[in-house]
Amino acid sequence: MRSIGELSLGDATRIEFVLCDIDDTLTRNNLLEPEAFEAIWRLKRHGITVVPVTGRPAGWCDMIIRQWPVGAVVGENGAFAFYLAEGVRCELVHPGVRGDPEARDTLAKAADEVYRRVPGTRPAMDQFCRRYDVAVDFREQPPYLGFETAEEIRRIFEERGVTAKISSIHVNAWLGAYDKREMSQLVLERLFGVEAEEAPERVLFCGDSPNDEPMFRAFRYSCGVANIREFAGSLEYPPCFVTDAGHGRGFAELADVLLGARPGATGDARDPG
Repeated sequence: MRSIGELSLGDATRIEFVLCDIDDTLTRNNLLEPEAFEAIWRLKRHGITVVPVTGRPAGWCDMIIRQWPVGAVVGENGAFAFYLAEGVRCELVHPGVRGDPEARDTLAKAADEVYRRVPGTRPAMDQFCRRYDVAVDFREQPPYLGFETAEEIRRIFEERGVTAKISSIHVNAWLGAYDKREMSQLVLERLFGVEAEEAPERVLFCGDSPNDEPMFRAFRYSCGVANIREFAGSLEYPPCFVTDAGHGRGFAELADVLLGARPGATGDARDPG
């Protein structure tokens, strides 16, 4: 991983879209860092569209698309995307999503097995506003469990034929043929007219954890905030670049690099501290 400061001026000027994770990419200790939120506004003012791509649930995504200056938000690890059209919240659902009663029953039984077999695990507190997946909390709230526990949780889900991915705080599990990468490309094509062959030149992804790996692999321009180093040894496809700062301040550092390449935007960029 190279320092984000090594991103060339020419490459930086090509970026029109920044896709990003939320938890521990824009947040620190579960709070949205002010530098990150300000960075989203700065990017928007200078013509760069931000699209959060998150494991967080539909309820959160509804609030985000209504109150954050973003072009769309992909939720539940790629199950759907919300966007605004003339002020109305609209929805794009991935065709591979399974929300049928049989799928819900399979997920519930797999989750119950996790709770029985792995001490200290419990449903994520945002489970009540999820549509298509289940989220098992291992590090959002006490008792905090290690990543070896997260791996055990993932294995149990996969034994039951369920897709499971580890974030920095949850293990998300679902049935259906989709992921963050596939839904992000669908959003780019349907909402912004960016075809798959164009995306590598126009899109950058920023994340922080193992469930972002499909995105790091998919995009030529990929960046991890500094806390990605915690997982560096376990990533088959790490990001191309990394920031010096972690969490939301790292995202602001990335924004500074992108805005520093644009005439008239340098006065709006600032040191992330």
